[in-house]
Amino acid sequence: MGRPRPNKLIALAVFASALVLLYLFFPASISARLIAFVTTRPRSTCTPRAYANGSWTPKAIVPDLPVMTKPDDALIFAGFQGCASSREYYWHLGADHEEQWDRFPAVTSWEWTPGDDCVVRPLSPAAMIKDMVEQGGWLLIGDSVTENQFFSLSCILYPHVRATPNYTENPYFDRAWPQHLYLSPTSPLLPHLSLPPHFNISGTPLVTFRRVDLLFSQPELVSLYAELHPDKAAEPGWSLFSDEKAWSLPPAEYLALFGADDVGARYRTLVASTGGHWTTTLFSGLADADAPGGGIQNVLDFYTVAMRRWADAVQTALDGMNSAGGGGGAPHQVVVRAYLPGHEDCHDWREPWTEWHPYKWNWYNWPWIGDFNAIFDDLLSRPRYPDIHYLAIDRPALLRPDGHAAGDCLHLIAGTGVLEGWSHYIWHYVTRELPGRVR
Repeated sequence: MGRPRPNKLIALAVFASALVLLYLFFPASISARLIAFVTTRPRSTCTPRAYANGSWTPKAIVPDLPVMTKPDDALIFAGFQGCASSREYYWHLGADHEEQWDRFPAVTSWEWTPGDDCVVRPLSPAAMIKDMVEQGGWLLIGDSVTENQFFSLSCILYPHVRATPNYTENPYFDRAWPQHLYLSPTSPLLPHLSLPPHFNISGTPLVTFRRVDLLFSQPELVSLYAELHPDKAAEPGWSLFSDEKAWSLPPAEYLALFGADDVGARYRTLVASTGGHWTTTLFSGLADADAPGGGIQNVLDFYTVAMRRWADAVQTALDGMNSAGGGGGAPHQVVVRAYLPGHEDCHDWREPWTEWHPYKWNWYNWPWIGDFNAIFDDLLSRPRYPDIHYLAIDRPALLRPDGHAAGDCLHLIAGTGVLEGWSHYIWHYVTRELPGRVR
């Protein structure tokens, strides 16, 4: 074969550059043809750890608004057109405490820059919507920090989605209620989407959040502990749990929802995260005042066994889902996002860190969250769990002590880039890293 002519190479380079520029600068209003280009380009490579091996850098473009004077200014600073979810709206945006408005716009003026060896597809709400509609939606399983991510997703995807329930009409919510994002019937993307069979705009969720603090129901964990330690469990007056409030579901319930293929459910990605409620106060039967951390090692030991049981049950369910076929879309996959601890004295900080600062007072189980994450990381590195993937993408959040809600130092503000980064990378991972892998 002859060498390519220089003119052809130049023309090809110019054409490719133009497409990339269009995609980078007009992600929210791309045409159907550009969506098709974005979703069919070759798979790039960026492992979770490569993604996390980066730094927070100032945004190149920030809104021309110097100070915050009203709660809705938080949307402008974050670059959101709005948010579909109505659940604790201004709390999620960090705008519910006027005395902390001076954090804006600095808190939303940063973006995560992955390591040099990492190429992530640019975040495009239109392309994300297309993937969720045509390949399958997301089921988010976790505690209130995962609920933070759900709210953030409702902002990223707005105005192309609507959310239920409507908490403005009925503020007397129960944390166990499922929350959904549906494709909006007024979205301008609608004519450019290929709706799968049985997809119903008003009834098929693109994203669902279920409050599941422990990944198991509490009765299931009581039974598991009794199986492991029958003598201890039989002691008069002994109880594994205190009366501290927690919300959870049995895996059989949310896996049945995940595996369903009908109008009310067409999920392909289950995002799970746990750790924050595995404490010696909730698991009071494992507490030991004379042991380091009040007996936290007892909780970690039980967590190790419980997560192995969980992974076995989930992989068995996935084997059945993916062997059955049908329904179209992507295979069913589960990703476990590394859990995030809080930051002590978080409101004293006004910018990201460049390196992690050790704890001083060891609040809650925060100093041991890394141990909980390491247990899951080690477990899911085994070949027996080919469809469950551990995402060690907690470092960006660990470096953002300034990004917490106004009322506490655990929950996160939508719009700082932390929650948006989780969703961005998970979307990249399930649409670019996983396809083509040899199972």
